[in-house]
Amino acid sequence: MAQKTYLVGVGMTGFAKPQSRDWHYGDMAKEAGAAALADAGIGYGLVEQAAAGFCQQQSTAGQRAVYGLGLTGIPVYNVNNNCATGSTALMMARQFVAGGLNDCVLALGFEQMRPGALGSGAGAEGFAASPVARHYGVMAARHGFAATPPTAQIFGNAAREHMERYGTTAEQLALVGVKNHRHSTANPRAQFRDEYTLEQVLGSRTIHAPLTKLQCSPTSDGAAAAVVASERFVREHGLEDRAVEIIGQAMTTDTEESFASGSCIDVVGKPMSRAAARAVYAQSGLGIEDVDVIELHDCFSVNELLTYEALGMCADGESGKLVAEGATTHGGRWVVNPSGGLISKGHPLGATGLAQCAELVWQLRGEAEGRQVAGARVGLAHNIGLGGAAVVTLLVRP
Repeated sequence: MAQKTYLVGVGMTGFAKPQSRDWHYGDMAKEAGAAALADAGIGYGLVEQAAAGFCQQQSTAGQRAVYGLGLTGIPVYNVNNNCATGSTALMMARQFVAGGLNDCVLALGFEQMRPGALGSGAGAEGFAASPVARHYGVMAARHGFAATPPTAQIFGNAAREHMERYGTTAEQLALVGVKNHRHSTANPRAQFRDEYTLEQVLGSRTIHAPLTKLQCSPTSDGAAAAVVASERFVREHGLEDRAVEIIGQAMTTDTEESFASGSCIDVVGKPMSRAAARAVYAQSGLGIEDVDVIELHDCFSVNELLTYEALGMCADGESGKLVAEGATTHGGRWVVNPSGGLISKGHPLGATGLAQCAELVWQLRGEAEGRQVAGARVGLAHNIGLGGAAVVTLLVRP
């Protein structure tokens, strides 16, 4: 039987526009890692292994990042799983502890990004060698390939399909941006902290119709970290008042279902997300009805709506109504992305999943200050990367 696993310390930097701060990824990783250790009240010498996630740095950047915390000689694993990198590092750390190999492991995610939109993932060998060539091929067969940023294009086409299939409106999509920008005003670590009206979100520059700029996550610099510990470690170090239990976690990758329909809704990860959520519910014995607060992967507004459906918050096609009714903000059935989400908090690829984790830990401890979800006890994190990987994590405050 797997050992129980706990988050006993979390930390993150403020997220920032690329090149807007005079720092290096090693600096930001050290800041986040040191904050997580301080939150746990332990020294780096107690950490037995480290999983370090990043997408746009060079090989062994994880060692460079971790060395800022100490030169203890522990194993450092470099993790790259596209936008799901941070949660993949967390899952690796949890598996080391759950499997009885270690009592204390650090998960660290960071990214120093280039300004501008993300590309298609095509390298020197061209598009055919891209890890996401099959995904974009599905899109191109149905929608063609436009001159807009590729990631915005594939999600924008998913939005078009959702509108055509279910009658979802541009206003409902934009309300995701309105909500998440509003939430970010209470988050001092968010890249953006401005509130916008529905008219402003709809009227911002079109990136790939129907998605406008204020419905799209930015490129960002930043780092986040978490200390994962065993029940024995928690007890021996008196960390019961800090500990949040990971009671379920699953990663899924693409299956035939992702590609068979020829739909961008499926190819951007909805089937993966649904499968990961179901696995976590089965592991934990809890369901979406038990969850109070959710941090999910709103890289674009449409993906928040798709994820509502994948997590079982509503039936397929009903997600636009869910956000329009206020069911996913303070005072509603769930509070989704109280941090501001990727759209407003920012999206440094390797750090995103661990930043979600940090926000949920603060929420479940009652430490989220002006954005606190009243009475939050169960939190769910959802993080995806094209290519593909979906990680769902369920947290409970004992």
